Amino acid sequence: MARRSCAIYAVGIICALLLVVGIGLFVGQTFHTLMQNRLKKEIVLVEGSRVFESWKTPPPPVYMEFFFFNVTNVDEFLQGGNPEVKQVGPYTYREYRYKDNVSMVENGTMVSAYNTKSFVFLREKSVGNPAVDNITIVNIPAWAVMDKLKGSFWKASMASFMMDSVKSGPFTTRTVDELLWGYQDPLLTRISSTQPDVEKFFGLMYKKNGSNDGEFVYHTGEQDYMDYGRVKTWKGQSELTFWTTNHSNSINGSDGSAFHPLLNKNERIYIFTPDLCRSIYMEFEKDVEVKGIPAYRFTPPRSVLASKEENPANEGFCVTPKECLGTGLLKVSPCRKGAPVVASFPHFYLADDKYAAAIKGLSPQRQHHQTFLDLNPTTGVIVRANKRAQINVLLGRVPGFLKTRNLNVTVFPVMFINESVVIDDVSAAKIQKLLRIVTIVSNFPLIFVGLGVIMLIVFIILLVRAHRQKTSAEEDTSYSPVNDKEKDDPQNGTYIGLTPKADPQA
Repeated sequence: MARRSCAIYAVGIICALLLVVGIGLFVGQTFHTLMQNRLKKEIVLVEGSRVFESWKTPPPPVYMEFFFFNVTNVDEFLQGGNPEVKQVGPYTYREYRYKDNVSMVENGTMVSAYNTKSFVFLREKSVGNPAVDNITIVNIPAWAVMDKLKGSFWKASMASFMMDSVKSGPFTTRTVDELLWGYQDPLLTRISSTQPDVEKFFGLMYKKNGSNDGEFVYHTGEQDYMDYGRVKTWKGQSELTFWTTNHSNSINGSDGSAFHPLLNKNERIYIFTPDLCRSIYMEFEKDVEVKGIPAYRFTPPRSVLASKEENPANEGFCVTPKECLGTGLLKVSPCRKGAPVVASFPHFYLADDKYAAAIKGLSPQRQHHQTFLDLNPTTGVIVRANKRAQINVLLGRVPGFLKTRNLNVTVFPVMFINESVVIDDVSAAKIQKLLRIVTIVSNFPLIFVGLGVIMLIVFIILLVRAHRQKTSAEEDTSYSPVNDKEKDDPQNGTYIGLTPKADPQA
């Protein structure tokens, strides 16, 4: 009996301890905080860290798709009609990217590297042969020359005569290979004979195969996990010089290849992209899942490329007060040698409706034209991404160039890209394993609570059984008759056996 009581007391004490400890750890988030601190120390850009090698050489395959806008009514447009285009693509390339010349700097608190990219054509993922397929697009070198000389009628007239002599018009027809990787332009060749600094060749991706965008210096995240992968300087500069305000010239965020762990839905993700010559930001859109990995989808809101009237913070991106375009457009001529190049999302997605309406053949759709990043919030790892951007040229009437006299001001689409990546199976398995460990460790207090609940159930069962046994024992020790005569006693009193009295006369 004493042993049973001791066992019950022991179970009760253990139950109470498990519940108190488990609930205390859960409320205090002790193991959750411990796991977060471990992630902050592991995800840093230093030799030997968990992420350093994959940061230098990302394992998931990256694909670059090129879509061109083939102009089908050049003569009609030059006479003042509305342009008509037909989208042709994709021409798909496997993009190989890696960090080159990686070195620790500033006493190991920063890391410098060059982002090198190379491209290999994938015929099976493309609509045709880039070496033979011809595309008619805006003649960007010709428009760059016209735009540069539009302030001088006489120089413009001389340039117009030169363009006619080398048969360089407002539009050109070239193969996809030439448009992407470069061709010797006759107008640029003529100009370079008197101005040697002018490049003879032109291509939308000219000199970008096997090259880099210049030196980046990144924060390692060792001192502050929020700085993981954040760009400190680009080409030795901590801010840009293309724009008119400090806000517009600031270099914010990462280069788009790394993001800090423990992401929050309410934060903005900043990315510095040399292609746009500026930093952009993304905001949380929705929860998604990729290969069993939970992720937050971040995407650029309309305000990123909004007009200065819609978003006053964008005023600094106006080249001049007179060259402030509407929502959805960014004139990048300051970093494109003055060429009238305009960046946007494909088909003018998120732009003012008038831009897509002015071009027959355009149809902006979120599914096909949205830029987004799917990031695992625990690790900050990219599990899926689509970077989509469109190159346009600002066309209009230019004094001195007769072929432009009938043109209306038009933001004319040339090409858009879709740079996509999905995490590979091996990397996904590693992330899933890490997330399981994080989940188990973070929820370790719940194991204590669970064991405490089990012990509570055992404790209750033991108490019930002990109570039943005690009740049964009490019933066993209560009064019971010694023989049947007692039961039959009508007086319900004590039965006293008397010896019959002897007959005295016997």
